[in-house]
Amino acid sequence: MKNVITFLVTRIPRKYLILFSRFFSIMIQPFYLGNKYECPICGGKFRKFLPYGNRGSDNRLCPRCLSLERHRLLWLFLKRSEHLFDQSISFLHIAPEQPFVKRFKKQKNWKYITADLESPLAQIKTDIRNMPFTSENFDFLMCNHVLEHIDDDKKAMQEIYRVLKKGGKAILQVPIDNTRTETYEDFSIIDPKEREKHFGQYDHVRVYGQDYVKRLENAGFTVEISHFVDTLTTQEINRYRIVPNEVIYIAHKT
Repeated sequence: MKNVITFLVTRIPRKYLILFSRFFSIMIQPFYLGNKYECPICGGKFRKFLPYGNRGSDNRLCPRCLSLERHRLLWLFLKRSEHLFDQSISFLHIAPEQPFVKRFKKQKNWKYITADLESPLAQIKTDIRNMPFTSENFDFLMCNHVLEHIDDDKKAMQEIYRVLKKGGKAILQVPIDNTRTETYEDFSIIDPKEREKHFGQYDHVRVYGQDYVKRLENAGFTVEISHFVDTLTTQEINRYRIVPNEVIYIAHKT
């Protein structure tokens, strides 16, 4: 059974896991029930989490809501640091993540819109480089682990800046290789296997380096780097399976 589960979560594209997530969750949860780990998003308790990623890294994906480490960290950040659930806001969620959507939709004090080019969870199908929203429309925006897939990320960042209201903010997480001073990209690499070799995943077009903040600043943002993870206890980091050194990038339209 373990081999079957590993194959499903490492080889099937996430959008299809999303489509069949209810059935998938019901099928696998009984094999993972326990009390060693807990998902702070759905409240599920398990003996371990599912493997995930190209290499099937162990103990990462929540069997109930399909959250990953970054989702669990952001959930705690939005609740404890941003206090976002207490605010009345217009919120654009690009490439909406499965663990968040139905919970965000329940927020009566939000005008919540989901958008993406392919995701079955998105209300509006759109290219992030050319979005159908008026300028200065949203107070808050989330777009996580998307920009590394976009060839013209400069245009995407400019579009995000455009649709945010003055004083608005965006959480824009991307995978970063901190050993690189500069972002590495080579658009001549189009073979999926070569992209995985160079960029870490078959559908990535770059690896961001330490200049990621500068790229956001060039689009007009003032960037705040939050070390919210440092406010969590060691017990929380271990129980929720959170990466202990992950920072959160908050782009402000000042």
